[in-house]
Amino acid sequence: MSGIDITRFHQTFFEESFEGLDAMEAALLRMSSGPSDAETINTIFRAAHSIKGGAATFGFSEVAGFTHVLETLLDLMRSGRHEATPADIDCLLRSGDALRSLLTAARDGGQPDRDGIAALKAELESRLKGGGETPSAPAPAQASAPAAPAARGWRVRFIPKPELFASGNDPVRILRELTQLGRCEVHCDSERLPGLRIAHPEVCYLAWTIELHGDCPREAVAEVFAWVEDDCELHIDALEAAVEVAVTATETRAPELKLIEGGKPATPAAAATAPAPGVDRRAETRGDGSSIRVATEKIDALINLVGELVITQAMLQQQSAGLDPVQFERLLAGLSALNRNTRSIQEAVMATRMLPVDFVFSRFPRMVRDLAAKLGKQVRLATSGEQTEIDKGVIERIADPLTHLVRNAIDHGLELPEVRAASGKDPIGTLRLAASHQGGHIVVEVSDDGRGLDRRRILAKAAERGLPCSESMADGEVWQLIFAPGFSTAAEVTDVSGRGVGMDVVKKNIEALNGAVEIQSEAGRGMRVAIRLPLTLAILDGMSVAVGEEVFILPLGSVVESLQPQPEQVKRMAQQGSVVRVRNEYLPLVDLREWFALPGTRRATHEAIVVIVEAEGRKLAMQIDELVGQQQVVIKSLETNYRRVRGVSGATILGDGRVSLIVDVGAIVRLFSSPQTPAAIAA
Repeated sequence: MSGIDITRFHQTFFEESFEGLDAMEAALLRMSSGPSDAETINTIFRAAHSIKGGAATFGFSEVAGFTHVLETLLDLMRSGRHEATPADIDCLLRSGDALRSLLTAARDGGQPDRDGIAALKAELESRLKGGGETPSAPAPAQASAPAAPAARGWRVRFIPKPELFASGNDPVRILRELTQLGRCEVHCDSERLPGLRIAHPEVCYLAWTIELHGDCPREAVAEVFAWVEDDCELHIDALEAAVEVAVTATETRAPELKLIEGGKPATPAAAATAPAPGVDRRAETRGDGSSIRVATEKIDALINLVGELVITQAMLQQQSAGLDPVQFERLLAGLSALNRNTRSIQEAVMATRMLPVDFVFSRFPRMVRDLAAKLGKQVRLATSGEQTEIDKGVIERIADPLTHLVRNAIDHGLELPEVRAASGKDPIGTLRLAASHQGGHIVVEVSDDGRGLDRRRILAKAAERGLPCSESMADGEVWQLIFAPGFSTAAEVTDVSGRGVGMDVVKKNIEALNGAVEIQSEAGRGMRVAIRLPLTLAILDGMSVAVGEEVFILPLGSVVESLQPQPEQVKRMAQQGSVVRVRNEYLPLVDLREWFALPGTRRATHEAIVVIVEAEGRKLAMQIDELVGQQQVVIKSLETNYRRVRGVSGATILGDGRVSLIVDVGAIVRLFSSPQTPAAIAA
C-alpha cells in the first residue's frame, strides 16, 4: 500500500460526494412535502453512508466524524426507531449544507465554519438522545423483514478481490473498524500469496476469517464492509446458530448493502454504496466499460479538433466544386462520404457535452422552499422537460439568470396566502420551470400565477428615471423596460430584492449566449419569462451573405426573410436614416457596408438585397449585396484571438481559408429604435 498514491482518487470522491449531497437534498425535500416511504429515507442514508466511507478512506476526519452523527440519526429513522418531524428535516437540510462546506474546504484547502458545524453537530446529537427511544410510526419495509438469528457473535469470511487496493480501500482499516464492535479473533489466510519475486505490491492476496464476539446486530457488521461491497466476497455467519446468513442480491437485507460474489471494480466513493436514485452516473468510471469519467478540457480539445476537421472538409468541398464529375467520380464520391462522416462525428462529439436541464432545475426546490418560508408564502414548484439536453457551457451560464427570475417570481410575483385567498385564488402559489426544444434552440420558461406586471407602475418608474417611454407603447415594449440597469418598482429594499440589480444582469447574460428574453404578463393572472438559447456555443447554423469582397454570417435563427425592395418601399427620415416598408411595417434599414466601413460604392437599396432579421421581439432590415448560401460554421471567439468588435459576436473560417465575421444581430437591433409606424414616417 505504501506505493499507491490515493490522492489521485480525490477528485472522483469529491465529485461523487457532491452528487450524493444533491440526491440527499432532493429526497429530503420530497419528505418535507408529503409522507415519506422507505426508499426515500434509504436514499438519504446511502448518500450519507457513501460520503462517510470515502472520507474515512482518504483521511478526511472532519467530514467522516460529522457524517457519522448524521448517519446515526438517519439509521434510527430508517429502522423505524425515530419518526422524522419537520424540525428533523430542516436540521438534516442544514446538515447537508454543513457537509457541503466541509467537503469544499477539504477539496480547496480552505477553512469551514467550525463553530457553526459544531453547533449543528450538537443539535444532531441532541435529537439522537431525545428521539432514539420514542415510539414512532410503522417501520419501513425492511424493518418488518425476518430478524437475523439471535447470536452472541458472528463469523465473518472476508475475501478481497485482487484489485481492491486500486479502489483506494485498505482492508486493515476495515478490520480495525470491525474491532470496535466487540472482541475479535482474526485469522489471516495467505494461501493466495505468491513468491516474493512475482508478488505485485498493488494486488491484494490475503483473506481473513474473523470471529466477532458481542451482541451487535448483523446489520452493524455488514455496514463495516459496505464501501467494499463490490470488491470482495463476504459471508457473515451466526456463531451459535451456525446458520449462514450471507447477504445475496435476492435476500431481504439492509438496502444499503448488496454483497455479491465477483462484482465489478469501483471508484472509492462509488464502492461505498449503490448509486442513489436521481444521481446522474453518466460520467462515472465503471469497470464494465459502460461509461468513463472524462475531463471537460479533453472534450473541449476534441471539439476544437472536430471544428478544424469541419473547416478542412468545407475547404475540400469548395475546391472540388469545379472538377469534372465523370473524370473524378471516385474522388467526388469519397468527398461526399467524408462530408457525411464529418457531420456524424461532429454530432457525436457535440453530444458528449450535452447535459439535461435538470442539472440546473434540481437546485431550485431547496431555494424555493427556503425563500417561501422566509417571505411567509406558500409556493408549489412544478417542473417539466427536465431531460431536455443542452450544451454544458450553456447550462453553467444560465444558472444565475434563472436564479434571479425564480427569486423575483416568489418575491414580486406571488402574493401572500391571505391575499391570494381574498382574490379567489389558491392560497398556494404555483411556480413553473419548463424546458423544450423549438427548432435549433432550447426554450426555458419561468412562469407564475401571481399578480403579474403593473404596466402603470412600470411606466411611472421609467418616466421618473428618464427612460424613453409613452402611454402608447405596446405591452411588450413596456415589459422590456424592467431590464434597464437599476430599474425596480419595489416599495422597499430587502435582502431578497429591490435594489434594481438582477433583471439587467439576466438580459446581459442571456445575450452573451446569443439568446433572447421574452416576457408575457397579465394583470392578476401571472407572468411568463421565456429564454431562447442556442443548443451549443461551438456550432452555428448560419446564412452566408456577401458585401463587396467580404462574406458575413447571419445566425439563421435570427433571419426572418430576404427580399429585393421596390424604390417606393424605401423612405429617408430626417436625421434618423432610412427605413423600409415590409407589409405596412416600417423597419430601420442598416447597410452592412456602411456599418463595417467597407470600401466600395454603396448600391441603391432597390438594387440590393434586404435581409429581415429579428431579435428581442424587434425587427431590422440589413442591406447586403448577395446571398451566398446556408451552412454550419464553427464559432471562434474574436475577443479571445483579437479584440471585441461592435456588432460582431465571433468569427469562423470559410472553406477557402478566409475569416468571416459572425454578425451580432441582437447588438445591432438594440442600437436602433423600435419599428416606426406609417404615421410617424409621414410626419
